[in-house]
Amino acid sequence: MTRVRRGYIARRRRTKIRLFASTFRGAHSRLTRTTTQQKMRALVSTHRDRGRRKRDFRRLWITRINAVTRENRVSYSYSRLIHDLYKRQLLLNRKIPAQIAISNRNCLYMISNEIIK
Repeated sequence: MTRVRRGYIARRRRTKIRLFASTFRGAHSRLTRTTTQQKMRALVSTHRDRGRRKRDFRRLWITRINAVTRENRVSYSYSRLIHDLYKRQLLLNRKIPAQIAISNRNCLYMISNEIIK
């Protein structure tokens, strides 16, 4: 039986996977089979955590706004502030008031006082 010379396609695929997994530790960056498994796992994690990151930031912004509004008045809360914003048709997403709450609290107090009136 004659010898079959294999092409470079499989080697190119493996080197591409190795380059992806070059920062992994131990066998996860060296062995081909574990490298492919870790690559699949990493891609699944990034896909899942993209949505999770959005949730985490929204929770952070809500916490910041709530902390600053409760600091000003004990009876006023985050939910009342957002409700009053919608009633006044001031469509602000939660990121902007959270940044205002960190950088300039007095500005957020002024916004909440204007909404109440």
